[in-house]
Amino acid sequence: MTKQSKNINRRRFLEATTALAGIGAIGAGAFLSSCKNSKGADALGLPPILKAAPAGKKLRAGLVGAGNRGTGAAINFISAGPDLEIVALADVFQDKIDACRKRFADYKRPIPEENCFVGFDAYKKLMALEEVDVVLLATPPQFRPEHFKEAVKQQKHAFLEKPMAVDPVGIRSVIATAKKAQAIGLNVVTGTQRRHQEDYIETYKQVANGAIGKITSAKAYWNQNHVWFRTREEGWDDMTYMVRNWNNFCWLCGDHILDTHVHNIDVVNWFVGRTPESAIGYGGRARRLTGDQYDFFSIDFDYGNGVSSHSMSRQIDNCANGTGEMVVGTEGYTNCQNTIWNLDGSVKWKFEYPLGDDGQPMNKVKIPPYVQEHMHLVHAIRTGEYVNEAEQTANSTLTAIMGRTAAYTGQKVTWDEIFKSDMDLGPKEIKFGPVEMEFPVPVPGTPHKA
Repeated sequence: MTKQSKNINRRRFLEATTALAGIGAIGAGAFLSSCKNSKGADALGLPPILKAAPAGKKLRAGLVGAGNRGTGAAINFISAGPDLEIVALADVFQDKIDACRKRFADYKRPIPEENCFVGFDAYKKLMALEEVDVVLLATPPQFRPEHFKEAVKQQKHAFLEKPMAVDPVGIRSVIATAKKAQAIGLNVVTGTQRRHQEDYIETYKQVANGAIGKITSAKAYWNQNHVWFRTREEGWDDMTYMVRNWNNFCWLCGDHILDTHVHNIDVVNWFVGRTPESAIGYGGRARRLTGDQYDFFSIDFDYGNGVSSHSMSRQIDNCANGTGEMVVGTEGYTNCQNTIWNLDGSVKWKFEYPLGDDGQPMNKVKIPPYVQEHMHLVHAIRTGEYVNEAEQTANSTLTAIMGRTAAYTGQKVTWDEIFKSDMDLGPKEIKFGPVEMEFPVPVPGTPHKA
């Protein structure tokens, strides 16, 4: 096992994980709206499926977080329609800026050096640029709430990669900022791409209009091999090491139940039509080499009225893998993506994929949902058909936080408790140098300071 830094001084962050007594600034009970009596796509609040974003005034975007996902989001943005540009970059590290600029230079879309900013305050410099109309927020999610707040302060439309935050304090901040964005007409699209994927949307329409009857249960799963990690290099201080290895520290990424499995959790919330009332679960760690995350989670989410969802996520090599969702009703069940079955297993409905060049179904949608997200954002800005997805994705992120907390502590955690919690992960001050924190692996059932 790779040895963690001896320079990271020991102060436990688990106290925050189990601090569920603090009162938040916003009341609890923010449920997703139910669509069970609706018929049309507009009434269901579904995004349009577009061949391309409409033409209109040139939109210039700034990317905050120029790593692989951020660079990918920026490419998705310029692929969404005509007259779209990336004109500014912000990142903590210069090498990320350089790699992103090179990628765009290869596309014959150079990004001016004077519009590239480095450091923890780089996002403020980018958002202060008058020429930037849209910001793409793709840093580790610890930073999302503050970056979103600044974007709205500077009156920028925004794309927010999931998850929305890593703790309830951050979630409440995102929800408050989303309401401010709505009040001044700023459009916000988030990275829960299944909600922008045509096969999922068409399946949802069927379910919302009664194809499986009354929903009784669900399951969601994201099982994969261990994802990337970084070992510490000579000369890296504590903060540099953790930010470069952000996907393995809970205070930066929220653990993989947020970072990846939130997609599946969001689908279940979407199809069920509300957030869970409580969670009980467990998890553990045995195989990871860096950071403080769990290897696996197994969570039971109770949606009330007898409806529950089993939520399973795992990142361990050499195991059975797979991702997806299943929702069961009184008259059938669905994989949420493309098929509805009767209770006897016979197919009731199936999404028809477009034909490929060989005349056979492609088994995938024509335009990837990663691009449809940005088409929707540009469409909303240019047509005035307003969109703001931040709160719904914040609710799904908080659902994952509730499940994570249940697994970390071994306790039943309710929605009201987690929504009101003063849990605030991470150091009080984020700057390069030593980090005065301890990173023990959570042990369920042991006494913790509340």
